[in-house]
Amino acid sequence: MNSDSISRQLATFAHGCTWDSIPDAIRHEAKRSILNYFGCALGGSQDTAVCNGLRVLDPLSGPRQASVIGHAKRLDVLNASFLNGLGGNVLDFDDTHIPTVMHPTAPIVAPLLAYAEPNAVPGHALLHAFVLGIEIACRIGNAVAGGGHYRRGWHITATCGVFGSAVGVAKLMNLSAAEYVALFAAAGGQAAGLVENLGTTAKSISVGNAARNGYLAALLVREGFAGPAHPIEGPRGFVHVTSDRPDLGAITSGLGDRWELAKNTYKPYPTGVVLNPVIDACLELRERHALSAEEVRSIHVLAHPLLFERTDRPNVTSGRESVVSLQHAAAVTMLFGGAELAQFTDDAVRSPEVLALRTKVHGTPDESIAVGTAHVRVGLNDGRSFETSVAEARGSLERPMTDRQLEEKLRSLAAFAAPWCDTSRLIDAIWTLDRSPNAASVMALTSSPT
Repeated sequence: MNSDSISRQLATFAHGCTWDSIPDAIRHEAKRSILNYFGCALGGSQDTAVCNGLRVLDPLSGPRQASVIGHAKRLDVLNASFLNGLGGNVLDFDDTHIPTVMHPTAPIVAPLLAYAEPNAVPGHALLHAFVLGIEIACRIGNAVAGGGHYRRGWHITATCGVFGSAVGVAKLMNLSAAEYVALFAAAGGQAAGLVENLGTTAKSISVGNAARNGYLAALLVREGFAGPAHPIEGPRGFVHVTSDRPDLGAITSGLGDRWELAKNTYKPYPTGVVLNPVIDACLELRERHALSAEEVRSIHVLAHPLLFERTDRPNVTSGRESVVSLQHAAAVTMLFGGAELAQFTDDAVRSPEVLALRTKVHGTPDESIAVGTAHVRVGLNDGRSFETSVAEARGSLERPMTDRQLEEKLRSLAAFAAPWCDTSRLIDAIWTLDRSPNAASVMALTSSPT
């Protein structure tokens, strides 16, 4: 057994890991994650959270070295990291690391792209840094996710994302192994994000900060900022403060042999990922039995308690909150036969038909049902009922989105908010990023002409 501390083991691994040691399948998954990210960031680029954030940060910007996706303006690297991290997550359409239910790419790739613009970074180096950022963030997430992190109110995308952001930037900066330990302290001291904020723009602040603060941590450590020897696993270190029962073994077990990026998934619907099986089940019942909303007397959902902890929100009042509402997702799916961005807007939330159907959606938590499985029963006015179970939702590890489906998702999201974008060029640039001498070239394809 390795006698080094957990923090030191992670530092040694991150510092010593080479591009040649990254398996081809993980390199390809990194491109898939980044492809999905750009679609989400372009689709979210005109969201009020991004636009209002840009208005706040524009007059405060330092040297304008980095692009803001979907906009013509440039900002300093820290503020661009913030907005691009926020923008990639704001629609709740981004990726999901299944063991932790973390959405890791936005807070990790955003600062790497910001760093790449004023620096000479080849594409393979950015991909390498991204893989390592995901690895560290998700391994730390594995340690806390099962020990009450979410129940205590921590938003894991932000709290663990900051470690991935810091590691990715540190890899591009070529920090030493000892500096990585200090890096974990600098990142952990800035780890924040509250579950209470989900469904509001306040949630986006912590995701943007995870991107920005990780970059800042790397900058500060490069200038000599130091920290304790055990910032992750110490008695008052990150994992013990944010979890009741941290699984320390999950941080280093199989390190370098088993890659967390292999467990990343991509959403087919712009909602909380735990709602995917519910939406699939509602679609299946609607199509199989040719159901109309007028016939429906009740919709009952049986699922793991996690589903209800995250999405039992019967009285949402905004499109932003509706993406994490079980009642709204089931209602619009049954009403419209789909779950697209248009079904999760303020107008959709206020629709009388949606409001009426939402009151008919109820659920029961059941610990015996696996996370990711939903059993849905639809009762009709004439006394009939139909039911189905979905254990492998679209977009899950068992039914992953294909490369072509991810391309179509990017095109659809760009058409939604950035129709000027040459998506074919952008898609090609991402698939060939490992061969590009300039990783920042993809950002030029995402800047608005006006």
